[in-house]
Amino acid sequence: MNLSSNADTARGEPSSTRLVATLGLAGLLSGLIIVSVYEATLPAIEAYQARVLRAAVFKVLPGIERMQRLVFADGQLLPSEVENKSDQAIFAGYDAQGSLVGYAIPGAGPGFQDIIRLLYGYLPDKRQVSGMEVLESRETPGLGDKIYKDLAFVANFDALAVDPEIQAVKKGTKTQANQVDAITGATISSKAVVRIINEAHQLWFERLPDVPPSAPSDSSVDRSQAEPPPRLSALPHRDQPQ
Repeated sequence: MNLSSNADTARGEPSSTRLVATLGLAGLLSGLIIVSVYEATLPAIEAYQARVLRAAVFKVLPGIERMQRLVFADGQLLPSEVENKSDQAIFAGYDAQGSLVGYAIPGAGPGFQDIIRLLYGYLPDKRQVSGMEVLESRETPGLGDKIYKDLAFVANFDALAVDPEIQAVKKGTKTQANQVDAITGATISSKAVVRIINEAHQLWFERLPDVPPSAPSDSSVDRSQAEPPPRLSALPHRDQPQ
């Protein structure tokens, strides 16, 4: 009776080949679904990111009425509305009279959790940062995410001197025009923001022209086209101390 029972059980169990084939098919279908969803949502994601970037340019360069995208190519900055992922681009901001106010410069670098992407305004005539906006961050909720939620920290970057370089100091000890009060409990994230701006400034300072670029044409973006979209909720993260 035991031999018969064992035989029945063997006949009822799927072979290893069948299991592998089933798992492979399930993985293939899952991959196709993920790719399809990604491709379907990519245009909406890119449109949202473009809106966030446009709004950030006007935020970090107070007083501008129009912006123009500039790409660094062949040793000079050239207007370009056609976006390529390989472009090294910044944005020039102009007032109502068409005079250059400053540049909005992107930067990115490692934070405590992941890459931080930001945009900062730079006023070449004053050699000052005029504002900072975090575009993308996965820093720890309640700690590192204060780099954009803590308004006092963000305000550090209004009229911030870039010479000799920006420094992050312990909160409450700021005494110089080039210093930033770090966030208590999020020192790594605070210093990451400062480092990113210093590195971006070092890269772009020599590229900025002595003669300001011409005022933008009608094809540039004005303030009415740069309404800020709602900020998306932060992704969940591990709760780790900094």
